[in-house]
Amino acid sequence: MASNKIQFRSIHELKDPALNGKLALKEFQEEIPVEDFLESAEKTDGTSRRDFLKILGFSTAAVTLAACEAPVIKTIPYVVKPHEIIPGVPNYYASTYFDGFDFASVLVKTREGRPIKIDPNPAAGDLGKTNARAQASVLSLYDNDKVKQPKLDGKDETFDKVDDFVLKGLNEAQSAGKKIVLLSQSFASPTFKKLFSEFKAKYPTAELVTYDAFPHSAALDAAQEVFGQRALPVYDLKGSELVVSFQADFLGDYNAASLETSYAAARVPGPNMLRHIQVESNMSLTGANSDSRYRLKPSDVNKALVEVYNAIVTGSAPTTKDATEIVKELQAKGSKAVVLADGSKAAQVLAHLINQKLGSVAFTGKANFLKEFDKARYQEFLGWVNAGQVGVLITNNVDPIYSSNKGQDFKKSLAKVPYVIAVTDKKNEMYKAAKAVIPVAHWLESWGDIEPQTGVYTLMQPTIQKIYKSRQIEESLLVWKNGKNNAANNYYDYLKANAASILGGTSFNKALYNGIVASNNATTLSYAGGNGAQAIAELGNFKASDLELLLYTKTSIGDGTQANNPWLQELPDPITRMSWDNYLTISTKDAERLGIENSLNARMQLDGSLVNLTVNGVKIENVPVFIQPGQADGSLGLALGYGKKDSGKTADTGVNAYPLFDGSNLVISNVSIEKTGEEHEFAGVQLQNTLMGRYDIAKEVPLADFINVAFDDEHHGWNKPLEYHTISGALPAGKIDLWDAFDDTDGPHFNLSVDLNSCTGCGACIIACQAENNVPVVGKEEIRMSRDMFWLRIDRYYSTQKKVTVYDGLKEGMAVPELYGSSVLGIEGALENPAENPDVIFQPVMCQHCNHAPCETVCPVAATSHSKQGQNHMAYNRCIGTRYCANNCPYKVRRFNWFTYNLNDKFDFNMNNDLGRMVLNPDVVVRTRGVMEKCSLCIQMTQNVILEAKKNGRKVQDGEFQVACANACSTGAMQFGDMNDKESSVRKLYSSNRRYHLLEEIGTKPNVFYHTKVRNRVEK
Repeated sequence: MASNKIQFRSIHELKDPALNGKLALKEFQEEIPVEDFLESAEKTDGTSRRDFLKILGFSTAAVTLAACEAPVIKTIPYVVKPHEIIPGVPNYYASTYFDGFDFASVLVKTREGRPIKIDPNPAAGDLGKTNARAQASVLSLYDNDKVKQPKLDGKDETFDKVDDFVLKGLNEAQSAGKKIVLLSQSFASPTFKKLFSEFKAKYPTAELVTYDAFPHSAALDAAQEVFGQRALPVYDLKGSELVVSFQADFLGDYNAASLETSYAAARVPGPNMLRHIQVESNMSLTGANSDSRYRLKPSDVNKALVEVYNAIVTGSAPTTKDATEIVKELQAKGSKAVVLADGSKAAQVLAHLINQKLGSVAFTGKANFLKEFDKARYQEFLGWVNAGQVGVLITNNVDPIYSSNKGQDFKKSLAKVPYVIAVTDKKNEMYKAAKAVIPVAHWLESWGDIEPQTGVYTLMQPTIQKIYKSRQIEESLLVWKNGKNNAANNYYDYLKANAASILGGTSFNKALYNGIVASNNATTLSYAGGNGAQAIAELGNFKASDLELLLYTKTSIGDGTQANNPWLQELPDPITRMSWDNYLTISTKDAERLGIENSLNARMQLDGSLVNLTVNGVKIENVPVFIQPGQADGSLGLALGYGKKDSGKTADTGVNAYPLFDGSNLVISNVSIEKTGEEHEFAGVQLQNTLMGRYDIAKEVPLADFINVAFDDEHHGWNKPLEYHTISGALPAGKIDLWDAFDDTDGPHFNLSVDLNSCTGCGACIIACQAENNVPVVGKEEIRMSRDMFWLRIDRYYSTQKKVTVYDGLKEGMAVPELYGSSVLGIEGALENPAENPDVIFQPVMCQHCNHAPCETVCPVAATSHSKQGQNHMAYNRCIGTRYCANNCPYKVRRFNWFTYNLNDKFDFNMNNDLGRMVLNPDVVVRTRGVMEKCSLCIQMTQNVILEAKKNGRKVQDGEFQVACANACSTGAMQFGDMNDKESSVRKLYSSNRRYHLLEEIGTKPNVFYHTKVRNRVEK
């Protein structure tokens, strides 16, 4: 039934059931390095905990002393206040987030002219959903490692002198008949394309060539073959009842979009709930959310796809059990099924042809224009460079030296180009190779437009003046086209004039206000070709080997565009729960076979083997290896986007895997690894904040039980309510109380609903919380020391079916102490190896805002207290840091602020410089060392809504109350509202039969409640 599973969070917990107890004993395994972090001139030896608290500033004298030494920060008042700025009141601007890899229509929150938060644009629907990278992009605006002004021959120079240099080069190249190449990321801007066509009219040898680090080349080539157009198909899963994915991480980065919004809408539990089958090698985010997962090495995934294609399209019977099961389900669902594939062009061609045969309703016919890379044209460009035919090369925020497998060859060939101009934001390889450098403007500093898909047009507007002396590529093209100091060089005017032809009857100001409007681009895709036999032959040419590698992109770093963003580097990977690293993932069986180890040291910190990885003769040294449950035997996984040199202090993390990527095929054979004998220190959060062995917390139930099991039978159904046995008989937990109840019927009473069936684990909520609430970045070493400061975490649980053989003294269904097989209680091999292919559940956990909060009863100074609105408050200036509340919290959601994270060079992230601190939210205090902090249910947001309603003399409407995490959630897994509003959505969700509270047996009566996860499969 709902909880008939064994749950574990890591392989080490699987091997050692007593691990939780050990974790609880290891809080202070080593002496705390106080002297390393305190900047006091006085040093103390043998610091006790009592002295440590005094040093950190808990005593009145220390607080007074600190106040005397506080720096004086001078402020400059407005002489003439801008009309649109009211101090203390935020402004919101609709804009478009696009950095060459990600896209979203967004609302930008500004305070006193500073962008501080990115929110989804509700007017944009699915195109307005933000992932973790979109949420974090506001911090990249305040990157202190950016190129700050133009350069010429490595020296600071003015735009005027740089433009003279470029114009000289353009004229020389034109006179000599040499090519002028603008090498740019994919840029689906109709105004940019019009501007370049005019630039080309002046310089006829000019060529626009597209280059992307992660180019989606295979998908574009497949679309060209099947649809006759080089545009990616748009899918919508809302009307589908079955999705079968072959290596396609469609909840992550798949074909320039994520399907998580329509996926969640189709996964609402009921008779027509979408069933999800995943066939893959790595444990991907999408695979972790699947109902049934087939783990196969890449060559076997290809074979399974071919078998399914042959059965569906040509009618031949499949020969394997797995393919037979998949084909049977596809044929049963017909047009309500869809097949998605990734890894190579051939795989995607077969998936398109299967969908054509099925008549899949998920195929909308709309086209996605965000990716434009053409490998054949790029190779042609490389030929021009090598032949000395290029006179001027302008690179627009791309770095092929870093992100191409032929990067070093490209670097050498640049010597043949007389004029190399890099439009870039970092001192990367292209910066060093260029003779002239122009700092590129951030998207929050730029004007622009994007045509992301059929019938949609979005506008981008600056929300702050340029922080540095930067310029977007369009401004440069205008100068080089029209000449310096020309009145027509204003790109805003140029954009506005061109947009008029696209907007039709809509005014530019209205389109700018909404951020997104309909466009007159009616391009549609339809099936026009596709050679299945050729695709099968191409997949057959993939030579299977003992070890095969699958390259992928993480939900945090993506293609590496924002690798210098500390929020993203510290964001734990949803599957491995590791921060600050990429690593080679390997299966438990292969790890044992090859002698690869992951071990826990005395502080319960994870260490792993380092290896040298060789792929088709290309060698990458010192790659850490992580043993991943669910990884297919014979397969390895490695994330792209890491190991960026000279792109900022934070970006130089991990190893660069791009030298292994040919731009098309993500699966590679002929792989070998050799141990170096050294170990790597991982920074993981999986074994922190343990809930002390209470594992009936991430509940799940089969769909058949959810639909068919009644709630009025003797077992109370699958979501059995908690009861206590009393002298009056069994009573529901809600009827038994040791506390006096609060009167919470006056005014709003807030609850937060979390649906485990909708949460995909993407992490956007974590970054949104960090941005809204000034949560500091602590760095790899502190994460490793179990000192993360996240107010919200997403626990990842693995679970597996119990398969217990009955032995003497053991009843069927009992939990087995040693899950790998043990002699304990006379059990041998009682379970299959649960780490081979476990189920996964993601569970967001934040402060539960208990109505009967254990933390409140033990605080000696009443720093934490309860409100009638249901929020558990924290008065930071009262807190003396006893940590009693953290010790008494069963949910482990409170964080102790160990050190001063702001303006402290020991924590060299955004808070230690004035520019990075511009992202801070002035409505939320920046906490100091020695206090406890935790989720506040964004009290600053709820109070602002209440005050606005009071000023307007009206009631708050349902949907107005928001918290950062729920606002950022693309799937609707989190919903927040007022329980005292009888018509509110959150109150309706509370009445669901899937609702339960976390650790309900403790009697804390939380204001956060969860919904049981439903698996759409027949349990075996």
